[in-house]
Amino acid sequence: MNFNGLIPRSDIIGAFASVLCLIHCLTTPFLFIWYAGSNIAGKTNLWWWSILDLIFLTISLFAVYWSVKTTSKNWIRIILWASWISLALAIINEKLSIVHLGEIAVYIPTISLAFFHIYNKKYCKCNDESCCLNE
Repeated sequence: MNFNGLIPRSDIIGAFASVLCLIHCLTTPFLFIWYAGSNIAGKTNLWWWSILDLIFLTISLFAVYWSVKTTSKNWIRIILWASWISLALAIINEKLSIVHLGEIAVYIPTISLAFFHIYNKKYCKCNDESCCLNE
């Protein structure tokens, strides 16, 4: 696969995936309340809804990977990876029910990923190969 067309848009893709993930997380409780109160409860399985967070996490993994390759700031590399790892751990924890964490454990890394992708797009992009080597 040729991803060369997506690499320059990695921050936009990452921010978009993060915002969609946040919307997914915010609407999930309302979906399940509606689902439980409807007369279709028990007749269908919402498996597709429960894997959306993993899809968004995978998309954001590639977006972070491509964004850190073309940023001009080392601290952005660190914070993008830290945000992604925090989000991944929160989602894995939620799927496996290891430790009860509030929803804020998902919201903070999701919002920070979107914010820092936008910040990186606006202020930290390299114009040529040499700037990515400098801080």
